[in-house]
Order: sequence, then C-alpha cells, then structure tokens
Amino acid sequence: MNLWKNYKNFLFDLFPDLDLDGEWANWPGDDMSLNVSIRIGQYILKSREVEIWNKKTCIYNNIIYPRTGSDLPCFGMDLMCFFPKKVVITFDFQHPRENYLFSVDGLPKCESGIRFFEPGNHFSENLFVRKCTSEEVDDYLETFKEYLTIYKNMLESKKPSGLDFSSYCSFDKYMKDLDPVAGYLSSKFGKERSESLVNDFLFCYG
Repeated sequence: MNLWKNYKNFLFDLFPDLDLDGEWANWPGDDMSLNVSIRIGQYILKSREVEIWNKKTCIYNNIIYPRTGSDLPCFGMDLMCFFPKKVVITFDFQHPRENYLFSVDGLPKCESGIRFFEPGNHFSENLFVRKCTSEEVDDYLETFKEYLTIYKNMLESKKPSGLDFSSYCSFDKYMKDLDPVAGYLSSKFGKERSESLVNDFLFCYG
C-alpha cells in the first residue's frame, strides 16, 4: 500500500482542498482488497479514486473531473504494480471532447504504439506511459509533479464552477468501452460486484 505514497502525498499536498466526500466501496479479502471513494474540491467536480492491493499487487487509479464550463481536461492517473517486476505508470490530461488532440508545450510527447491509449481521442499528445519495476517507481515522480502542477495551474487560471456532468457522458462511455478493468475486477471480486463498480462508480456518467 505504500508503493505510491510519494505520488499520493504530492497529489494531496498540491490539492489540500480535495476533501473526502464518501466511500463507495470497501471490499477486504484474503486474496485481494479494494477501496474506492469520491473526493471533491473548489474547482473539482469529483476525484474518483480506486485502490487495489494484496501482498504483491498495489494499484492506485484516480481521475480528476474539473467543474464544467471552461473546456478543461480531466487528469487521469493509473499507477499499477501487478507484481514487483511488472509496473505500469500512466498519467495524462484527458479531455472530454471527442477527436480533439489536447497538448501542452514543453512536456514529453507520447510514444506510438501504446495499447489501450489513442492520443487525440480523449488522450493528449502528452500521454505519459512507462514500464518499470517496483524499485524504479520514484524515477518518474518529478515528471508526475510537473504534469500535475501544470494541471493545478489550469484550474486556478480558469476557475471552473459548473456542475453539468453531461459534458463527461461521451468521455465516460469511451473509457468504459476501452478500459480492460472490468475483466480484471471480475476475476478478483466477482462479476456482479465488478460490473456495478464499473457502471455505477468508475464511469457512471457514461
């Protein structure tokens, strides 16, 4: 559970107003445990976070949905350790507009041929994906800090205040159709609970 502590600490230090709004599920288990919750902030409609762990696995997923009306991207992070030698780190500006290539000057550009991700269709030109081991996760912490700080500045510049979540419907539907998480969750927590998690929590706007 502590593998991603430096990433999470930076997230909550940067967004001190990101308050816990409620726990959606807490599924302890011998083989795998899960906790999911919602947080809200001054310019954030919701930050929906998922933690999954056992002795070898440690996964932290979070998508920050900004309040609406300013045409801002979401910020998504998938920090996934399946076992110590198989770790995938992903974070990106995920824009709710379809077929729109969002980009930030000065940040790394996405490498081609990345499975499940398509820059220009809700993923940005700056999509960051790296594979590493559990001992190397903090090698990418400074890049994560740079991305997230830029995102914080976007929010503070635009000061979004709208609550119309309909602008996220196509985004959530696309993510739900794309994301392989349903099969992974089903194998760990059963089909009924995993489908509810996907449809009613992870991508509830879709």
